[in-house]
Amino acid sequence: MTLHDFLLFALPAIFLTGLSKGGFGGALGGLAVPLLALATSPKQAVAVMLPILCLADVVGLKAYWRKWDTANLRVMLPGAALGIAIGSLTFGFFDERAIGLLIGVIAILFVGLGLIASHPAPRPLHKGRGTLLSTLAGFTSFVAHAGGPPVMMHLMPQQLDKVRFVATVNLFFLLTNAAKLFPYAALGQFSRDNLLLSLMLAPIVPLGVWSSLWLQSRINHLWFYRIARLGILLAGVQLIWRYL
Repeated sequence: MTLHDFLLFALPAIFLTGLSKGGFGGALGGLAVPLLALATSPKQAVAVMLPILCLADVVGLKAYWRKWDTANLRVMLPGAALGIAIGSLTFGFFDERAIGLLIGVIAILFVGLGLIASHPAPRPLHKGRGTLLSTLAGFTSFVAHAGGPPVMMHLMPQQLDKVRFVATVNLFFLLTNAAKLFPYAALGQFSRDNLLLSLMLAPIVPLGVWSSLWLQSRINHLWFYRIARLGILLAGVQLIWRYL
């Protein structure tokens, strides 16, 4: 594949990552890795994306500083740590295809059930459900950067204010992705070529994040959640399409 062909897929994938991270809580980010995988191997796509994801989290952090929901993070972060540990210890053991299909089906069912329920009332934080979904998010994030749908399934029923929602997701994945750096390095995922590709694509990230911040400030609470649900649906369809 030529450099032109690579950039044809890679640049939209990185811009979409910044756009998703900056203003929509990662709702559209599930499309980025599959899109980048069209330009390179899936394994390399995952390795190249991790530094990009970390950069996107850091760029968006200033806009959401101290606006996150601490009660949710106290439940979610231990679960994510457990999921990352399971992913590290079982690296290469689980079938990536089966995991991708499972997450895709769950994401689509979640959106479908949300459409059936007519304007459901906000649900309170459920620690058991939050821990389970966050563990799943940590695991799927480690193996395929597909932790977004489980996190959305935990937070969206609570109907948090859009800024608090995105701030919580931003900090959750900032810490989760940072924790993944060490096992990824130990597993040899950060080759010289992969790091150079990440560095080459990095300047696109702030553009996507800033565009997303501008867009999010101009939509209301209702449309924010509609876009977030659409992002989950697209991510689910993309995962099923990719792994079938």
